Amino acid sequence: MENKTNQNNTDLSSELVVGLDIGTTKIAAIVGRKNEFGKVEILGVGKTESLGVNRGVVVNIEQTVSSIKTAVAIAADKANVDIGEVIVGIAGQHIKSMQHRGMITRQSLDDEVSQRDIDNLIDNMHRLVMSPGEEIIHVIPQEYIIDSESGIKNPIGHAGIRLEGNFHIITGQVSAVKNIFKCVDRAGLQTVDLHLEPLASADAVLSDEEKEAGVVLVDIGGGTTDVAIFYDGIIRHTAVIPFGGNIITDDIKEGCGIIKAQAEQLKVKFGSALSQENQENEIISIPGLRGRPHKEISVKFLAQIIQARMEEILEFVLFEIKSSGFERKLAAGIVVTGGGSLLKHLPQLVMLTTGLDCRIGTPNEHLAGNDDELKNPLYATGVGLVMKGIEKYERESKRGNNNVKQEVEVETEKVVNKKESRKVVGHSQKKIGSFFTTLIDLTKDCMSDDIE
Repeated sequence: MENKTNQNNTDLSSELVVGLDIGTTKIAAIVGRKNEFGKVEILGVGKTESLGVNRGVVVNIEQTVSSIKTAVAIAADKANVDIGEVIVGIAGQHIKSMQHRGMITRQSLDDEVSQRDIDNLIDNMHRLVMSPGEEIIHVIPQEYIIDSESGIKNPIGHAGIRLEGNFHIITGQVSAVKNIFKCVDRAGLQTVDLHLEPLASADAVLSDEEKEAGVVLVDIGGGTTDVAIFYDGIIRHTAVIPFGGNIITDDIKEGCGIIKAQAEQLKVKFGSALSQENQENEIISIPGLRGRPHKEISVKFLAQIIQARMEEILEFVLFEIKSSGFERKLAAGIVVTGGGSLLKHLPQLVMLTTGLDCRIGTPNEHLAGNDDELKNPLYATGVGLVMKGIEKYERESKRGNNNVKQEVEVETEKVVNKKESRKVVGHSQKKIGSFFTTLIDLTKDCMSDDIE
């Protein structure tokens, strides 16, 4: 993608990409590019409170547009660029997934399978008839089958007539998708691509080895918890659980009898996912409202509220793991990311509830520089969206180069064929000329014989 940039202070070695994470609690815009070492260099980050989004779905367009403008303006100012295009993340409980197999019949056995054949197969998947009000967001290839030979990850170069593919298809509500496009458009931006947020987060926090061994990504956001399961390097299952960090805040508010702002501060500063890790005598004093007396809250009681809700969310995660059929194939266990993963003692609770190993996922591995702010689970989705944008740009550049190469090859072949045809014509003319010369000589011989 291309952005208008002020190049006086910046020598661009790669295309600039802007990831826009539209979440329930925050909207983050991240400007980045790929440096010469293959790492993601972040030039600017803008973050603001998300006022018009609930559980990943836009509920107030004007407030969402205002928040997007603020976040993008902050990022543009820090990066010293003019932002016109963005890669946008989408989530929400309306997201669904399914498995499907597609097939095309190729015309020639002699020609190798090309990228064009794969594109045709994927295009056919995008034409599947969905339920009313739903549309396809992603078609993700898992494996290919060529003339009954299965387990092929990259079919390019193979020979065969029947090309099939197993696909993981992700769908969402048309209205939810259009509202996101509408908000981005009203903010004066163009949506270059739309990506499912857990897939973006997976790129940012998971290693190829984890995806190969089998891993569950659990992205705990403000309004939803996203689940993505990988095995053998392939996405196998995705799901969105309609509970996140906000519902924990609401539980604290109701259980402790305080306002929401105080409940959020308690969760962030003193919250723990394991009540047994806290002492009975640890007390927090909360200022009273309008001259009312202070309220004292036990840290252990606070942890009990948080643990109860987190256990419920993890039960949903465990259900999705069992539904996927990969419960016994997850050697890399669970990776938890997102703002909700910042709760103390959460990995221990995950291991107790699911029986699987757990770690907190941060986008450290892919980032250049030592910006500690970005090495935070909060920015996993935003960094992942930048990585998706870089990948899209490189793929299109490669495809464009291949198209140019093919065109050159076609033109070269035409020139060669034309020269060959000229040689053939010239050779034929020589043969005809020699034939007439021979005929004249024979005629002369005959005439001389008659005279004699």
